[in-house]
Amino acid sequence: MENSYISLSEAINDLKKEGYTEDFNLCDAGIENKAKKQIHKAVDLNVVKYYRFEGETNPDDSTILYVIETSNGGKGLLVDAYGVYAGNVSREMIEKLRIQ
Repeated sequence: MENSYISLSEAINDLKKEGYTEDFNLCDAGIENKAKKQIHKAVDLNVVKYYRFEGETNPDDSTILYVIETSNGGKGLLVDAYGVYAGNVSREMIEKLRIQ
């Protein structure tokens, strides 16, 4: 796992080679793996690392890539735009994904 990447696509491709192949999405209950039809709550997640990517021309195009491992052995990635927490994401998930 690199300390930094030039682009989001470079990071995703490299991390997939390292076994982080599951595609996670935020949902009301936590994060969802649609391919496996599984939902993981915040307590079941470990954020291994995260990467920030700034938009070249527009700061609103900024994203965060979370490298996540689940309590049942799943390894995957969650791509999130800054400020998406205005939706129905649980407080526990917001705390889990808070960048410190």
